[in-house]
Amino acid sequence: MELTTIWFIAIAVLFTGYFILEGFDFGVGVLLPVLGRDNRERRAMINTIGPVWDGNEVWVITAGGAMFAAFPHWYASLFSGFYLLLFAILVGLIVRGVAFEYRGKGDTDRWRRNWDLCIIAGSVIPAFFWGVVVANIVRGVPLDGNFDYTGSVWGLLNGYALLGGLTTLLLFATHGAYFLHLRTNGDLAERARALGLKLGAATAVPALAFLVWTQAAHGNAVTLVLVVLAVLALLAGLALDYTGRSGWAFAATALTIALASTALFCALWPNVLPSTSDAANSLTHENAAATDKTLGIMTWAAVVFLPVVLLYQGWTYWVFRKRVVLERIPT
Repeated sequence: MELTTIWFIAIAVLFTGYFILEGFDFGVGVLLPVLGRDNRERRAMINTIGPVWDGNEVWVITAGGAMFAAFPHWYASLFSGFYLLLFAILVGLIVRGVAFEYRGKGDTDRWRRNWDLCIIAGSVIPAFFWGVVVANIVRGVPLDGNFDYTGSVWGLLNGYALLGGLTTLLLFATHGAYFLHLRTNGDLAERARALGLKLGAATAVPALAFLVWTQAAHGNAVTLVLVVLAVLALLAGLALDYTGRSGWAFAATALTIALASTALFCALWPNVLPSTSDAANSLTHENAAATDKTLGIMTWAAVVFLPVVLLYQGWTYWVFRKRVVLERIPT
């Protein structure tokens, strides 16, 4: 297997892992005003993701770094053409991170309410715009002979991309509801389970439409199998949540995200950023790649350091695996 193929797969895995892990903490932030009836419940919700949210963001940082080193032309065209969308995501992540740190520094309701709004906005914006970004990558954008984006930001807000954004927003919210059912107790957990059923049903419509659109416009035999499995996993999550099997329901939405993300990257291959103006201007895994020497060095570095990072993050989740008990949180 060529190194360009290996690094395309590696970047796809990193983004998929990011969407699975960051997806549920985006979902918790989105649901903060819906499930959190008072400060104790909102604090409990935040505590479920408090130890892990920043570690989840390492995945997208690593994915961006790998893209920069392995496919510099892809990185340059994507980050320049999608600048405003990615900037909005970045601002949302910064605001959310600051809010997590500062929410508990004040004692007034107004102080906490304002930071809660920052957490909500900092979760909704990235959850939506990541879907818009990924959908546009698969759909393709106008590129010139130098692989520069020649469209406008309004061109990125097309129907397919907006549907993708709505899908990720609702899917992450569902993922977050199942996570809260798994990690909290009492009435809060039951309300999370009930909301998860409603969100899962609401997610099924745009998710099915988006995946069918993707399959019709960009799919192949492999993506068809992945799309069908993703839809079945989403429906399985609904059934499992209905029966109260929170862990399996959460695993089902994680599998849904993994299968859907894999389908999108398979639909993209062998391109990394298709050109809608002229197919000859499309960026592929070959013409966007760095030198073989660079890819070789990166591969050895990944072999050495990746297992260490995965073991550390796995240990973190194991340490903080217990439920957040509402009664132990001070009012």
